[in-house]
Amino acid sequence: MSLKKFLKFRDERDTPKPFLEHVEDLRGMVVRMAIALGICMTLAFVFRGVLASFVQAPLLAVDPGRVGNLQSLGVADSMTISFKLAFYAGLVVSFPVLLYFLAEFVLPALSKKERRVVLLASIVGFGLFLGGAAFAFYAVLPAALEFFFQDAQMMQWRPTWTVGEYYSFTTQFVLAFGLAFELPVVVLALVKVGLLEHAQMQATRPYAIVVIFLLAAVITPTPDIFTLILMGAPMVLLYEACIWIARWMESRDALTTPGAGHNDRKPDRD
Repeated sequence: MSLKKFLKFRDERDTPKPFLEHVEDLRGMVVRMAIALGICMTLAFVFRGVLASFVQAPLLAVDPGRVGNLQSLGVADSMTISFKLAFYAGLVVSFPVLLYFLAEFVLPALSKKERRVVLLASIVGFGLFLGGAAFAFYAVLPAALEFFFQDAQMMQWRPTWTVGEYYSFTTQFVLAFGLAFELPVVVLALVKVGLLEHAQMQATRPYAIVVIFLLAAVITPTPDIFTLILMGAPMVLLYEACIWIARWMESRDALTTPGAGHNDRKPDRD
């Protein structure tokens, strides 16, 4: 199969198809997504040494001596953890391609305006995910590791972490922040389709803050208040930014829509 055929986008003017042909299109999309993910996972596994050093960088930044304290307790830890890291790395690297295949299946059924909204939301969402993951990896994770290390020493314990625990905590921590930073995409998508307005967001701000911290408590890999605040505070700031962006979107739509604002006028009474 040539690369051009592998990445071929379906014609948006396709005539309606029987149900079984749609199932066949879905099967083809899943197969191509699996191939793309498999290739990226294989490349990540080949460079697993580099990937492992990269994931250990936050611990190395806190104290170089602590990397050597990581203990491998399982006989097959070197392989099982490498496969897990390869999966997560392959998923992130192949995400734009996976998104392309998903769009190739869905977008032909959408209008031109809907396709623009979906593509823009996908691009912005991927950028926010990478931004949240980078923020967690470079700014928050070293501080969290230092906090837990110092807290263990305060309890007169010797912090000796296993390789499996460290890599599991790190990947969950970074992915949780990446997912948390998707909040603006969800909120602005609701604004775009008319299910939410900036006035509603302002009026429900106190409840939204409570929900944000409850969500942060659910998706963070640890139950401590320190990590909760580090995740919840940026989400609150993103929510405030969404209010301003929603106001701008509503103002722009009001200016570009013919007759906007006239439909709300009440009829004169005699």
